[in-house]
Amino acid sequence: MSPGTWIVEADLAERLGMSRTPVRAAIHWLQREGYVLEQRNVSKSRMIVSPLTKEDANELYLIIGRLEGLAGRGAAQASAEDREKLADTLENLNHKLAAISKGKGRTADIFDVDRDFHRAIVHAGAGPRLATLHGAVEPQAERYWRLYASSIITDLHMSVREHAAIIAAVRRGDADGVEAALQNNWIKGADRLGHVIDIFGERGSW
Repeated sequence: MSPGTWIVEADLAERLGMSRTPVRAAIHWLQREGYVLEQRNVSKSRMIVSPLTKEDANELYLIIGRLEGLAGRGAAQASAEDREKLADTLENLNHKLAAISKGKGRTADIFDVDRDFHRAIVHAGAGPRLATLHGAVEPQAERYWRLYASSIITDLHMSVREHAAIIAAVRRGDADGVEAALQNNWIKGADRLGHVIDIFGERGSW
C-alpha cells in the first residue's frame, strides 16, 4: 500500500480473506513498528500507511547510523584475521558499487549491494540484542531506499568513498574510526536523500 493510504480494516480483511481480529492485531503491530500511523481530528481517527518524509528519513538514518556504529566497534575489535576477511568482503561489495557508479553495472542492484555491505558489518560486530534492534529499523529505512535510490545514482561515488573510509578503519582495527565513518556515511546519505526528496516531494504527506 502506498505511503499515506488510508487503511480500512474491513476492506483489508476482505482483501486478505481473513477475519477482522487478526487484521486489527497486525495493524496495531505495524503501528508499534512505525509502518502505520494514527491520525486524529475532533470527530474521528483513522490509520494510514506511514508517509515518507524528510524529517522521518533524517531520524531513521541517524538511528541506524548509531546502531551500525556500535556494531562497527565490535567488528574492529575482532582478530586481525577476521578483520581482514571482513574488509575483503566489504571491498568486493564496494567495487561493485563503484562499477555501477561508472555505468558498468545494473542500477537495480544498488540497493542490494549497499544493504549487503552494511549487513556484513552488523553480522560481524553486533550481539543478538543489537542485531535485533538493527533488524527492526533497517526495513523502515529500506522504504526510502526502494523509492528514491535510483535518483541518487549520480552521487553514488560519494557513498563509495565513504565506504572506503569504513574499510580502511576495519583493516586498522580502529574502533573509533569505524564508528565515526559509519555514522558519517548514514548522515551524508540522509543529506543526499533529503535533496532528492526536496526535488521529487514527500510521499503520502499531503
